[in-house]
Amino acid sequence: MQVIRFSDLCAQGKVAGKRVFIRADLNVPQDDAGNITEDTRIRASIPCIEMALKAGAAVMVTSHLGRPTEGAFKPEDSLAPVARRMAELMGRDVPLVSNWVDGVTVAPGQFVLLENCRLNVGEKKNDEKLARKMAALCDIFVHDAFGTAHRAEASTYGIAQYAPIACAGPLLAAEMDAISKALLAPKRPLVAIVAGSKVSTKLTILKSLAANVDQLIVGGGIANTFMLAAGLKIGKSLAEPDLLAEAKAVIEVMRARGAAVPIPTDVVVAKTFSAGAVATVKAASDVADDDLILDIGPQTAQALATQLKSAGTIVWNGPVGVFEFAAFENGTRTIAHAIADSSAFSIAGGGDTLAAIAKYGIEKKIGYISTGGGAFLEVLEGKTLPAFEILGRRAAN
Repeated sequence: MQVIRFSDLCAQGKVAGKRVFIRADLNVPQDDAGNITEDTRIRASIPCIEMALKAGAAVMVTSHLGRPTEGAFKPEDSLAPVARRMAELMGRDVPLVSNWVDGVTVAPGQFVLLENCRLNVGEKKNDEKLARKMAALCDIFVHDAFGTAHRAEASTYGIAQYAPIACAGPLLAAEMDAISKALLAPKRPLVAIVAGSKVSTKLTILKSLAANVDQLIVGGGIANTFMLAAGLKIGKSLAEPDLLAEAKAVIEVMRARGAAVPIPTDVVVAKTFSAGAVATVKAASDVADDDLILDIGPQTAQALATQLKSAGTIVWNGPVGVFEFAAFENGTRTIAHAIADSSAFSIAGGGDTLAAIAKYGIEKKIGYISTGGGAFLEVLEGKTLPAFEILGRRAAN
């Protein structure tokens, strides 16, 4: 997709003296006292800000934080902790500006943080009047918040419609490039791993991927439903029997293309769902009525790992078992290391996936780690994200 890139504008000398409005994703977790407990998103946002400052821009940055009520400020909704952490990381003052929609005073070389954008009435509904006011604040709008790319809000979509120039920041551009490489022009074979508790939450993803991938690996509760569809017993494992027809349809779509949805040949079961439960490896055909399937078995894990070695592109969303429990982590650990050791381009996304990547220390061996959450899932569903659509349209004008 062709979009204007902020890095190109900076390189071309088109940013000096301009008012630059950056929509970042600074929605970080906090404890009950308001202390930031994990600052990855703040750190990730700084390169774009520093790029703008180095280019001589007057820089405004905003983000959402939590789920505030529009028009009703509460102290816990404030970006003040974010401003303090940014100041520490950047070694400079980071003024926090409230009530900024009607005007912001900022000079070239200066940087101000604009208070939580979701406090503005009309933000979530992409109110045109609000969007136009935001657009009037700047010469250049920079969207650098992939985590919000699936939402058409005033600070993500409306402002991009009306700002003199609308472009993609380095984080958003990197997501676009990785997605294009993995899904639009993948090196084959293309293997997708889709796991989670329910088929229903990822049915559209499964259907979309089934039409494009060479192998579709399913895991977790999703795999249990596919095992049922293949005629296997799953005991009292989590599954969705009412979606067997949908699972069979996905299998048939893959089969018609000469592709496959591998069904586990062995599983790890327990009688209870707990970290201390006794784990037993069984053939997939030997699951008892009172068994809970909590992981794929070692034979299945090794077979999938071998297949991943020959992949050209790997898309990974979700652990294949209850990896939080040591007795049921082998499947996810084996898959994780197989992806890390593969020569394929890999893209991974989703909260549990990122947790598994961190647990097994393979961050540097994954081609691209998406932090988008819901936006990443919508891309896998085959949807065109609002941010991509409006930035592409503005670039074409």
